[in-house]
Parts: sequence; structure tokens; C-alpha cells
Amino acid sequence: MVIDLAGKIPEEVIEQIRSQSEIVDVISEYMQLTKRGRNWFGLCPFHGEQTPSFSVSSDKQIFHCFGCGAGGNAVTFVMDIEGISFPDAVVKLGERVGIQLDIGPSLPEVTKKVSKAEERMKEAHAFAADFFQHLLLNTEDGEEPLNYLLERGFTRELIESNSIGWSLPSFDALTILLERKGYNLQEISESGLVIKREGEERYFDRFRGRIMFPIRDENGKIIAFSGRILASTGEEAKYLNSPESPIFQKSEVLYNLDKARTSIRKNRQVVLMEGFMDVLAATSVGVTNAVATMGTSLTNQHITKLKRLVEQITICYDGDNAGFDAAKRAAQLLQTERMKVDIAVLPDKLDPDEYIRSLGGQAFKEQILENPHAYIAFMMMHARRNKNFQFENDTLQYIQEVLEQLVGRSSPVERDLYIRQLSNETNISEEAIYAQFRKLEANQVRSAKVEMPVQTPSMPVTQQQHKPMDAAERAERLLLAHMLHNIDVVDRVLRSEQKDPFVRDAYMAVFVRLVGFYEEYGHPDYQRFVEILDDSELRKIVMEAALAERDPDQAEAEVTDSIRQLQKYRIEQEIQQKMHESKEAEKMHEYARALEIAQQIIHLRKSLSAI
Repeated sequence: MVIDLAGKIPEEVIEQIRSQSEIVDVISEYMQLTKRGRNWFGLCPFHGEQTPSFSVSSDKQIFHCFGCGAGGNAVTFVMDIEGISFPDAVVKLGERVGIQLDIGPSLPEVTKKVSKAEERMKEAHAFAADFFQHLLLNTEDGEEPLNYLLERGFTRELIESNSIGWSLPSFDALTILLERKGYNLQEISESGLVIKREGEERYFDRFRGRIMFPIRDENGKIIAFSGRILASTGEEAKYLNSPESPIFQKSEVLYNLDKARTSIRKNRQVVLMEGFMDVLAATSVGVTNAVATMGTSLTNQHITKLKRLVEQITICYDGDNAGFDAAKRAAQLLQTERMKVDIAVLPDKLDPDEYIRSLGGQAFKEQILENPHAYIAFMMMHARRNKNFQFENDTLQYIQEVLEQLVGRSSPVERDLYIRQLSNETNISEEAIYAQFRKLEANQVRSAKVEMPVQTPSMPVTQQQHKPMDAAERAERLLLAHMLHNIDVVDRVLRSEQKDPFVRDAYMAVFVRLVGFYEEYGHPDYQRFVEILDDSELRKIVMEAALAERDPDQAEAEVTDSIRQLQKYRIEQEIQQKMHESKEAEKMHEYARALEIAQQIIHLRKSLSAI
């Protein structure tokens, strides 16, 4: 179904797409959700947390985070998670349910989280990728690199789906094309596609004579390249990567996450690799849930992205010493974050790409990925390397390293299993090893007590430290709640003498937009209203108010009481201000003015008591 639109998307189309976009399914494509009772819960993708406070209601088709206040529906979730406009989010969800929208160029611009310069950089990268792939697949210049890829096991489908290409040996082939397309070369040089010549206002291509592998962000936008030279002469690096830039930070990028996300959610597992070539090799043999870091160790940012999607991770790094050490560091980080970690170990110092080319995809899946080592077992294997149990120091060090891994993170069954294994390997009695284990366990308990901060009744331990709402804040939220569900409440306020019903600027901003919304739509619909707000903080206010407890049967009384409470607050604030002015007047010996202000305070207090 294709709908050709010029301008605003019709409301019936928006409603059709929204009604067909089950919110649990939409959000599950971005993060892991677990059902508890009627709702689904997960780790909020909009703020860091260890305990799930992000709730999704299938009945109401909304989400809400009790930690940071984020909330909305499927459309606003896509807007916030991808940093895109409302029309773009509708188009994306439309594609998901089989409704293609051609919205044309006349839709109004909506503020995005990325700058215009960054958008142009990404557009330039997409243009470059198309150019490189055309050279690889359709020109004589691309014949040699294409044959090389096909011999390496790449299919034409894999090449096309990953936008793999070829850069000409020319110094300025891409630079000339970018300039002709109207790109600002100074701006594009900041993204690393072109390089400025020293002391000149001229530019040249960064990538020349290389097979080009695009690097995509988690939304599928190309943000960088890795170029592989065909025949290494020893003078040039085998791989040349884009530098870090406003659109490319290695510590945040997981190669193939955009394509693997659905498979990760389906398999409830992710395979973590060291390099993008390993991922491409794995993909070519049907492993569709693999991702890789981009030339950097696993970072907290990487873990945050993975943790939102899945709990089970299989690490599959290179089989050499460096790969072993990197796998250990990554496993420890993931274990610290309470993720379930297995480690698939490759033999003979092979990397995944080499293993697949040598022994085939079936062997890789069955012998490697389906037979990984548990976390403790791998740590024992790592600790055992280069140790000779003929020497006392090696034996004691090995036992110590393994027991340190067991303390605090093993079940009684695992503890019994691995201590028995330690005893068999080292010929040290299980009783002696258990005694050492209990000693380490006691030390850990003592250390934990020393490090634990002293809590007082005034500082409860909570995941989020929320300041209690005062009476005015509660009144604002309740008043807005009634406004969102009943247009008559807005009409009542507009007819009153108090044209500014709220005391906080953010609530007034919501109120002004709500008045405009009702003028256009004529009926309450807080989900549609929240979609037109281009500020995520205002969306939080609306969702918190929409979900606030209110009594429709006592609406008149609650609205009246809220308005009265806010009137009292304004007068109290004005009295405080007048008292401050009076003290300042007395300091300046302006006694007549101080007396005048005192009379104003008396008048204000009378009006306060009359409310």
C-alpha cells in the first residue's frame, strides 16, 4: 500500500499506522522487555539505570518511565529513540506495517537532535557509498576487487546489502563529485571523507584504491568507512578507517546492530565479535545476530546498548593471545553488569573469518557458537595458560585467580564443581581450597561493609532521588490532567480572569500548545497531543499528567481546588517578594517606601485569607 502525500499527513492515515503499531512489538525491536502482571518492563533507554523502571502498557498503548518521566506512545518512542521528526517516525512505522508514505518535500521542518551539519555529513557518506558500490559492481575498475571478494566467499547479495564498494586510486575522484553536488568540503572534511591539503584551500580523497566497507549507526545511517587495500606492500596499512568525527565515535558504535537487532531479539542472544569482517563472514553463513566493536575495546556505552536488547551474550573473539585477553576483559565488564556471558573459543589462533573460510559455516555454528565456555570455565582456562603446576607459585596463583572469580558470583553447585576441578588439576585437597575460598569470601564481606555508605532516615536508598512534590506542583499536575481529558476545563480557564493558570513556565508552554491543539482538533486526545510536541521535556510533563490519579466524578471539585491552590501560591510568592523589597527599602532608609510596601503586604494577606 503506497500513499502519495504532498504536505501534511492525514489524520486517518496517522491513526491507521498508530493502531497497527502494537507498542510492545515496536519497543521490543529496540530493547528487552519482560512481562510482569499486565505490563511489560525494561531498562529505560533514555537514562542510565540498573533496575527496570520503564513500563509499557499494551492495554493503553503507552510507555512511561517512573525514573526519568519519559513517556508517550509508539510514535513518540521512535521519535525520541532515533532523534527524528514526527513525520519521519510515522513514515518509519508505516513501512513496518506495510504502508508506504511518500510525504514529499513540503512537510514543515521539525527540530531534530542532530545538527544540520551532521545530517549533511551523513548524506555525503550515503552518496559516497553509492558511488563506491557503483564502481565495484558496474565498472572495469571494480573487476579485480569484486573478484577478490567473491573468492573470499562474499556473495553479490551480501555485497549489495552491506553497500560494499571500491574507491578509485585517484586523489580526487570523490572530492570532485562531492563539490559538484554542492557539499561544503570544509564541512565534509570534518567527517573524514576528504582531507584538506596543508597550507592550501584544496582537498583530496582520504580513501584511494581500497575496498570500502561502510560503517552504519544503529539507525542504519552510514557514518564512516573502513577501506581495505587489495595487495599490501608493507608501506600502507591493510585497513584504513575513518577518524572519529561529529557523527562517528568508536566507543558508541556496534557494527551491524541496525541489521542484527531483530534477530537478536528473536534469538534472545547476541554474538559479540572484534571486527566487522568477522561479522560479515558470520552473516554469510546465516549467523544474523552478530555485532562487533570498531577497533576499540568494549565500552560502557556498548554495554548499555546491548543490555537494553538482551541479557545473553556470546563473546567470539580471535583465538590468539590478544583475543584471549580482550575476551577476558569484555567478559568481566559484562559480568559486572549482571549479564549472562558465554565465551566461544577459537582454536589454532584463528579469527572467526579465518575459521569460517577454512572449516565452513556449519562447523563454526555447531563446534564454536553452540559449544561456548561458561564464564567461570573460561576464566579458569585463561588463568591456566602459561602456568606449570610443577611450580608452587604457579599453582597457588592459579587457585587464587579462580577463587577470586568464584567469590560472590557463583552458585553452590558451580562452586562445588569448579573447586573439585581445581583439586583434580592441582592435587590440592578440596578442603584446603574451600578454606581459602571462605577466607576470600569473608574478606569480601568485610570490604563491602567498609565501602557501604552510611544511610540515614533522611537519605533513603532509592534508584532515583526524587524531591517530593509541593502543593503547587501537585495542583499543576492535577489541573493539567483534567485539561488533557476534558476540553471544558480549558474553556473554563480561558473565560476566567486568570489567563495564566500555571506557575511554572514549562506547564504554561504545554497549556499554550494545548489551547492550539483544541482549536484544531476540538476534542481530547493526549496521545495525539503528545505527538505534536517537539520538546521531549514537555512530552514528559504531558504523560506524567495524563497518567496522574484523578477522580472524573469529582472533576469540578478537583479543578476548583487546584486553581485555588495555585492562586494561593502566587500570592504567597508575591508576599515573599514584597517582604524582601521592604527589607531592602529599610536598609536604604527609604521608610516611606517601606511603609507603602508593608500596606501592600497586609492587603495581599487579606486576599490570601479570602481564597
